[in-house]
Amino acid sequence: MEKIQSGNELYEHIGKMNKNNSISHVYIPGKGTFKILFQEEDSPSILSEIESDYTLHQMIKDSRAAYNAGDKMTTEQFLKCLSPDHFTR
Repeated sequence: MEKIQSGNELYEHIGKMNKNNSISHVYIPGKGTFKILFQEEDSPSILSEIESDYTLHQMIKDSRAAYNAGDKMTTEQFLKCLSPDHFTR
């Protein structure tokens, strides 16, 4: 059982929980003993995936820079530039 002294400690403790480490007992002075049950893991958010994948982060950064520089085309322009050759093997 872990003794929790602050909200930050509790937040860190919960952050370490996962499917394999799904039940935890903690003691919070002045409140008592708690059992925490981790039930389901959320799917990663786009932001968390960008933060954990440097290549994806760089690709999005480059894409935003190109867009801001005017290097872009509309969906209509993109569709017009496609030909059947783009879809053959």
